[in-house]
Amino acid sequence: MSKIIRIGTRDSQLALWQAKTVQSQLERLGYKTVLVPVKSTGDIVLDKPLYELGITGIFTKTLDIAMLNEDIDIAVHSLKDVPTVLPKGIVQAAVIKRGNVNDTLVFKNNEEFLSARDAVIATGSLRRRAQWLNRYPTHKVENIRGNVNSRLQKLEDNEHWNGAIFAAAGIGRLNIRPENAINLHWMIPAPAQGAIMVTALEKDEEILEICKEINHEETQICTAIEREFLNRLEGGCTAPIGALAFIKNEEVNFKGILLSKDGTKKIEVAKVVPLGKHHDLAEFCANYIIGKGGKTLIDQLQRSDKETNIYSTKKLTDDQLLLFHNDVVADSNDAIKISLNRIPKTVVRNEIKNVIITSKNAVEALLHNFSAIELQFKNIYCVGRRTKRLVEKRIGKVTHTESNAKKLANYLVEYIEGTEVTYFCSDLRLDDLPNILSENNITVNEIEAYQTKFDADKVEANIDGVMFYSPSTVESYLKQNKATGIAFCIGETTAKAASQYFEDVRIAKVPTVESVIELVNDYFLQKQES
Repeated sequence: MSKIIRIGTRDSQLALWQAKTVQSQLERLGYKTVLVPVKSTGDIVLDKPLYELGITGIFTKTLDIAMLNEDIDIAVHSLKDVPTVLPKGIVQAAVIKRGNVNDTLVFKNNEEFLSARDAVIATGSLRRRAQWLNRYPTHKVENIRGNVNSRLQKLEDNEHWNGAIFAAAGIGRLNIRPENAINLHWMIPAPAQGAIMVTALEKDEEILEICKEINHEETQICTAIEREFLNRLEGGCTAPIGALAFIKNEEVNFKGILLSKDGTKKIEVAKVVPLGKHHDLAEFCANYIIGKGGKTLIDQLQRSDKETNIYSTKKLTDDQLLLFHNDVVADSNDAIKISLNRIPKTVVRNEIKNVIITSKNAVEALLHNFSAIELQFKNIYCVGRRTKRLVEKRIGKVTHTESNAKKLANYLVEYIEGTEVTYFCSDLRLDDLPNILSENNITVNEIEAYQTKFDADKVEANIDGVMFYSPSTVESYLKQNKATGIAFCIGETTAKAASQYFEDVRIAKVPTVESVIELVNDYFLQKQES
């Protein structure tokens, strides 16, 4: 080839080292080259917008644009930074022999903090953060950004940090690995970590043939498996995913990991297959992760990348979160905490003719204090179908149930046997039921079975609505937040409490969490259609 090969590279010290490595290999083969550092995209104009070309990599975008403009012939990248799907017209031309794949912990003074309860580690990587917290859940991880040299300096300057995590290849290539550094062999690296990739235009057949001469087949096989594993799991979100493949004794060894961002959830896979029968390895391992709960975890990660628009005053399960409309990003936590009281044995010493139970918490409180045999209740009256089911499963047959306390009170006025009831309630119970009964000459013996404590979060996001499950959750939420958006309520009693503060109050068809979720979904469907 007579023309000079223009090698595009970012202008950081590490990027230039990588580009010079490629340059050296090409020149040893007799090709003339020149480095073309590319700094920004400010003065470059394309015929098509970036989103149509699929340019997504934060570190590769400027080089992709330069290549599509034919300002460079090849581009050199850290392969781990390259999106798994390349822009249209650009292809992988070569992968250079891989360097050190490990992550490295650079620490201050000594390693004693690793066995301490409290320590602070710095990293800008979601994957490293998640794996560190999974192994050291009591440690704190803080963000650190910048090039390798600046991050090392930040570590030295920050007196609160015990250490920071780096790619071993990066600090090794720049010959700046400190003495107080250890490789984290237990940490699964990023897919393609330590590998250098060369890209070229798909139509440039001459350049593609030249690049084949510097391609390292073993590295290409291993990084292709890792990147396919990433692509099959990632689904367009930023996720803590690690993957490593290596060839030993004519076998391909693979291990992969998917974690939650806080490291509390981890799904791992490991598999060994003969070289030559590795083509389905990434697919098999990705499907294994998905089948072990990875789909749920990835869905949660995708939602967490978006801004919260619905808040639930009850902690939702993973399965419940999956029921939401695609446009819903729900956050949840228990706005109230329940503390079960000690109930004197004298309360249940004799048979009680009429008993009112309006919540599952009251059931739990009774069974916390007494066995089912001790609870001699002739007539049990309940609020809510779920409370009824729990009572009949654990205590005894329910005489009658209503959807809310007011309806139950009105029923009892008409049909109660006798003129006295025992009401197992919370310290924050509503007045409707006892007031209606008292006004109709029915004596109400209130037993405070449990206490309701307010513990709501302060919600920073600009949300569309709040999901409420009891009047207490409304009251607790409003102690920390303003009444903005829609109040999605589990039942009429809760809606009555919410309507004092919220302009738009909506009630679920049936008093279940799933029905409240359906109510939220209906709102987002209407919003989508409008």
